[in-house]
Amino acid sequence: MATEETKVTPEENQEPTPEKEPKTKKKKSDKKSEIQALSTEIEKLNEELAALKDTHLRTLAEYQNFRNRSQREKEALYGDAKANTLKTLLPVIDNFDRATDNKTDDIELYRKGIEMTYTQLKDILKSLEVEAFGEVGDEFDPNIHNAVMTVENPDLPENSIAGVFEKGYRMGDRILRFATVQVTN
Repeated sequence: MATEETKVTPEENQEPTPEKEPKTKKKKSDKKSEIQALSTEIEKLNEELAALKDTHLRTLAEYQNFRNRSQREKEALYGDAKANTLKTLLPVIDNFDRATDNKTDDIELYRKGIEMTYTQLKDILKSLEVEAFGEVGDEFDPNIHNAVMTVENPDLPENSIAGVFEKGYRMGDRILRFATVQVTN
Protein backbone atom coordinates (compact mmCIF):
# COMPACT_ATOMS: atom_id res chain seq x y z
CA MET A 1 0.00 0.00 0.00
CA ALA A 2 1.37 3.05 -0.94
CA THR A 3 0.84 5.87 1.29
CA GLU A 4 0.66 9.11 -0.04
CA GLU A 5 2.40 11.54 1.91
CA THR A 6 0.88 14.80 1.89
CA LYS A 7 3.28 17.48 2.05
CA VAL A 8 2.49 20.29 4.29
CA THR A 9 3.97 23.56 3.53
CA PRO A 10 5.37 25.51 6.40
CA GLU A 11 2.73 28.16 5.96
CA GLU A 12 -0.05 25.64 6.30
CA ASN A 13 1.65 23.97 9.22
CA GLN A 14 1.62 27.07 11.29
CA GLU A 15 -1.21 27.65 13.62
CA PRO A 16 -2.41 31.12 14.02
CA THR A 17 0.06 33.05 16.03
CA PRO A 18 -1.05 33.75 19.49
CA GLU A 19 -0.13 37.40 19.02
CA LYS A 20 -2.70 38.08 16.33
CA GLU A 21 -5.68 36.54 18.02
CA PRO A 22 -5.08 37.97 21.51
CA LYS A 23 -4.56 41.44 20.05
CA THR A 24 -8.07 41.53 18.72
CA LYS A 25 -9.38 40.07 21.94
CA LYS A 26 -7.20 42.46 23.86
CA LYS A 27 -8.58 45.40 21.88
CA LYS A 28 -12.13 44.29 22.59
CA SER A 29 -11.45 43.76 26.28
CA ASP A 30 -9.60 47.10 26.44
CA LYS A 31 -12.60 48.87 24.93
CA LYS A 32 -14.96 47.11 27.33
CA SER A 33 -12.84 48.02 30.35
CA GLU A 34 -12.46 51.57 29.06
CA ILE A 35 -16.23 51.87 28.62
CA GLN A 36 -16.75 50.40 32.06
CA ALA A 37 -14.22 52.83 33.56
CA LEU A 38 -15.91 55.76 31.81
CA SER A 39 -19.34 54.58 32.98
CA THR A 40 -18.03 54.36 36.54
CA GLU A 41 -16.55 57.83 36.24
CA ILE A 42 -19.83 59.19 34.84
CA GLU A 43 -21.75 57.65 37.74
CA LYS A 44 -19.25 59.12 40.18
CA LEU A 45 -19.53 62.56 38.55
CA ASN A 46 -23.35 62.34 38.55
CA GLU A 47 -23.29 61.51 42.27
CA GLU A 48 -20.90 64.40 42.87
CA LEU A 49 -23.16 66.72 40.85
CA ALA A 50 -26.21 65.59 42.81
CA ALA A 51 -24.36 66.23 46.08
CA LEU A 52 -23.31 69.70 44.91
CA LYS A 53 -26.87 70.49 43.79
CA ASP A 54 -28.15 69.38 47.18
CA THR A 55 -25.55 71.51 48.97
CA HIS A 56 -26.41 74.49 46.74
CA LEU A 57 -30.14 74.16 47.42
CA ARG A 58 -29.55 73.81 51.14
CA THR A 59 -27.31 76.88 51.12
CA LEU A 60 -29.97 78.86 49.27
CA ALA A 61 -32.61 77.74 51.75
CA GLU A 62 -30.38 78.65 54.70
CA TYR A 63 -29.70 82.08 53.19
CA GLN A 64 -33.42 82.70 52.65
CA ASN A 65 -34.10 81.65 56.25
CA PHE A 66 -31.34 83.99 57.41
CA ARG A 67 -32.85 86.90 55.44
CA ASN A 68 -36.32 86.21 56.84
CA ARG A 69 -34.99 85.90 60.39
CA SER A 70 -32.96 89.12 60.00
CA GLN A 71 -36.04 90.96 58.72
CA ARG A 72 -38.14 89.72 61.67
CA GLU A 73 -35.40 90.72 64.13
CA LYS A 74 -35.10 94.13 62.51
CA GLU A 75 -38.84 94.70 62.76
CA ALA A 76 -38.87 93.50 66.36
CA LEU A 77 -35.91 95.74 67.21
CA TYR A 78 -37.68 98.76 65.72
CA GLY A 79 -40.82 97.97 67.71
CA ASP A 80 -38.84 97.46 70.91
CA ALA A 81 -36.96 100.74 70.46
CA LYS A 82 -40.18 102.59 69.77
CA ALA A 83 -41.87 101.02 72.81
CA ASN A 84 -38.91 101.84 75.09
CA THR A 85 -38.87 105.45 73.91
CA LEU A 86 -42.59 105.86 74.49
CA LYS A 87 -42.29 104.17 77.88
CA THR A 88 -39.83 106.87 78.97
CA LEU A 89 -42.36 109.54 77.98
CA LEU A 90 -45.26 108.07 79.96
CA PRO A 91 -44.31 109.81 83.25
CA VAL A 92 -44.46 113.14 81.42
CA ILE A 93 -47.96 112.32 80.20
CA ASP A 94 -48.93 111.34 83.75
CA ASN A 95 -47.70 114.73 85.02
CA PHE A 96 -49.66 116.56 82.32
CA ASP A 97 -52.76 114.55 83.34
CA ARG A 98 -52.23 115.62 86.95
CA ALA A 99 -51.80 119.23 85.85
CA THR A 100 -55.03 119.25 83.85
CA ASP A 101 -56.93 117.50 86.69
CA ASN A 102 -55.61 120.03 89.24
CA LYS A 103 -58.35 122.56 89.99
CA THR A 104 -56.31 125.03 91.98
CA ASP A 105 -56.49 128.77 91.76
CA ASP A 106 -52.83 129.13 92.69
CA ILE A 107 -51.28 130.05 89.33
CA GLU A 108 -47.76 130.03 90.73
CA LEU A 109 -48.12 126.46 91.97
CA TYR A 110 -49.59 125.43 88.62
CA ARG A 111 -46.73 127.14 86.75
CA LYS A 112 -44.17 125.39 88.94
CA GLY A 113 -45.76 122.00 88.12
CA ILE A 114 -45.63 122.73 84.36
CA GLU A 115 -41.98 123.83 84.63
CA MET A 116 -41.10 120.62 86.48
CA THR A 117 -42.84 118.55 83.79
CA TYR A 118 -41.00 120.48 81.07
CA THR A 119 -37.68 119.87 82.85
CA GLN A 120 -38.56 116.19 83.11
CA LEU A 121 -39.22 116.06 79.35
CA LYS A 122 -35.92 117.82 78.57
CA ASP A 123 -34.09 115.31 80.79
CA ILE A 124 -35.68 112.42 78.93
CA LEU A 125 -34.63 113.93 75.58
CA LYS A 126 -31.12 114.41 76.93
CA SER A 127 -30.98 110.76 78.05
CA LEU A 128 -32.01 109.81 74.49
CA GLU A 129 -29.12 111.99 73.24
CA VAL A 130 -31.48 114.47 71.61
CA GLU A 131 -30.35 118.07 71.69
CA ALA A 132 -32.02 121.28 70.65
CA PHE A 133 -30.36 123.87 68.42
CA GLY A 134 -31.20 127.18 66.81
CA GLU A 135 -30.73 130.05 69.22
CA VAL A 136 -30.88 133.78 68.53
CA GLY A 137 -27.39 135.01 67.65
CA ASP A 138 -26.18 131.66 66.21
CA GLU A 139 -24.72 131.73 62.72
CA PHE A 140 -27.21 130.60 60.07
CA ASP A 141 -26.37 127.18 58.60
CA PRO A 142 -28.63 126.07 55.71
CA ASN A 143 -27.79 122.43 56.52
CA ILE A 144 -29.62 122.58 59.84
CA HIS A 145 -31.71 125.78 59.71
CA ASN A 146 -34.73 126.60 57.60
CA ALA A 147 -34.88 130.36 56.98
CA VAL A 148 -38.42 131.57 56.41
CA MET A 149 -37.72 135.31 56.45
CA THR A 150 -34.96 137.89 56.65
CA VAL A 151 -34.81 141.06 58.72
CA GLU A 152 -32.46 143.95 59.30
CA ASN A 153 -30.98 143.93 62.79
CA PRO A 154 -28.00 146.20 63.53
CA ASP A 155 -27.38 144.42 66.86
CA LEU A 156 -26.58 141.09 65.16
CA PRO A 157 -23.96 140.26 62.52
CA GLU A 158 -25.04 139.51 58.97
CA ASN A 159 -26.26 135.96 58.27
CA SER A 160 -27.09 135.18 61.90
CA ILE A 161 -30.34 134.04 63.50
CA ALA A 162 -32.53 136.96 64.57
CA GLY A 163 -35.55 134.93 65.69
CA VAL A 164 -36.53 131.30 66.24
CA PHE A 165 -40.01 130.09 65.29
CA GLU A 166 -39.29 126.41 66.02
CA LYS A 167 -36.19 124.96 67.61
CA GLY A 168 -34.38 122.26 65.71
CA TYR A 169 -33.56 118.88 67.20
CA ARG A 170 -30.83 116.39 66.38
CA MET A 171 -29.79 113.02 67.67
CA GLY A 172 -26.09 112.60 67.03
CA ASP A 173 -25.52 113.45 63.37
CA ARG A 174 -29.16 112.87 62.42
CA ILE A 175 -31.36 115.94 62.14
CA LEU A 176 -34.78 115.17 63.61
CA ARG A 177 -36.21 118.57 62.74
CA PHE A 178 -34.67 121.64 61.13
CA ALA A 179 -34.86 124.86 63.12
CA THR A 180 -37.26 127.34 61.55
CA VAL A 181 -35.61 130.73 61.90
CA GLN A 182 -35.52 134.38 60.91
CA VAL A 183 -32.15 135.49 59.51
CA THR A 184 -30.42 138.87 59.38
CA ASN A 185 -29.35 140.21 56.01
